[in-house]
Amino acid sequence: MAKAPREQTRQVGNLSYLMAPPRAPASGLANCLESLQKRWQQADHLGALWKAWPAIAGPQLAPHCRPLRLQGGLLTVGAGPGPWLQALQYNRHQLLGSLRAKGFSVRDLRFEQHHSQGPGTPGGEEEAQVWAQHPSRVDVHGMGSCPQCGSPAPAGEMALWGHCSFCRRSHLQETADLPGMADLT
Repeated sequence: MAKAPREQTRQVGNLSYLMAPPRAPASGLANCLESLQKRWQQADHLGALWKAWPAIAGPQLAPHCRPLRLQGGLLTVGAGPGPWLQALQYNRHQLLGSLRAKGFSVRDLRFEQHHSQGPGTPGGEEEAQVWAQHPSRVDVHGMGSCPQCGSPAPAGEMALWGHCSFCRRSHLQETADLPGMADLT
């Protein structure tokens, strides 16, 4: 049986208690951040890959795709909708060469569609901007009467469509029901 070091035992009477090893001394926040940054800069860390991605993918591809996962030498890259997945496929060998030249041990690439700019967060700045200009805002555009049905409606809707949103909906439904007109709505 192994014996614990003397600094990890405590003697009380004839009993010997095992104590936890002494803690490492506390380090400052700057040292913690520096060690975290050093770990991120290791070649096989996703943080280092994100930082180097614009140089690896190039100025045309980098804004439209980004590394998502790096597991066991398999890098998954997400691309925006449109032709960007195909562009990544065409540039597969150049990407692998660039990754290896930068010190990343990537054995293969996988591509998937990824919407890097997801929907805005509820209550976010984008939502606030859209709502500030929305035609249904009565407090901004005022109220009026729909010329088609005579119902009270926001003046912004009538300025945009010429009638209220309910009449707009029924108009769109009618055009969708006509043969060959569904593509025009």
